[in-house]
This record gives sequence, structure tokens and C-alpha cells, in this order.
Amino acid sequence: MNYHGTGNEKEVLASDLNRTHVGHTVSFEPDEFTLVFGKIAAIARKESSVTIALRGVEGSGGLQSSYSIPGSQHVYLQPDMLTNTESTIKDIFGKVQENLRGGHKGDDRTDRL
Repeated sequence: MNYHGTGNEKEVLASDLNRTHVGHTVSFEPDEFTLVFGKIAAIARKESSVTIALRGVEGSGGLQSSYSIPGSQHVYLQPDMLTNTESTIKDIFGKVQENLRGGHKGDDRTDRL
């Protein structure tokens, strides 16, 4: 297949997955004929591979609930909406603080008597 994720997915090596990625939506190719999309339920590392267990797959039409892939393989993660929202709020708050402190010192637009 040769899947490379979509524009908003973050490319990560399977070996870089850790507990913070549990619950994220992931996509990857476990073999050349299969493309998997799902939520990560668990991640297990072995010496040369990573096993990704998917949430909610048990008993759904013969789909596998876990896949073992090489640690060097790329997987694609959907952006974490909570983290994105948090960083956006922090950016906006920082700009508001800067404006309140007079961060635009080159533009002296105060009214003078």
C-alpha cells in the first residue's frame, strides 16, 4: 500500500510510542496488504518490535486486536485535541499578557494631553 498518513497526522517511529500515546488514534500498515486505524489501548515493547493493542476491536468481525510491528516502522498519530487546545490557550494568554504589559513599545499610541 505505502501509506504515509494524512496532512494532520504526526509521523512517529513505533519505538517512540509510550504511555502518553495510549488513547490516541493511530494509523499504520502492519503488512503490505493491510491499513489499520484505531485507538491505542496498550503498547508493549519487545527487543526489536512494538505491539500495539487497539481499543474496541474484540469481537468485531474477525479483526485483530493487536499488531506487532518493527520498532523502526513509522506510525501516524492524530493530533491530541486537548494538547492542541491547551497550547492555543497558552499562546493567546501570552499575547494578552504581552499587550497588557505594553509589549509593543515601538508603537506608542497612548493619548497625550
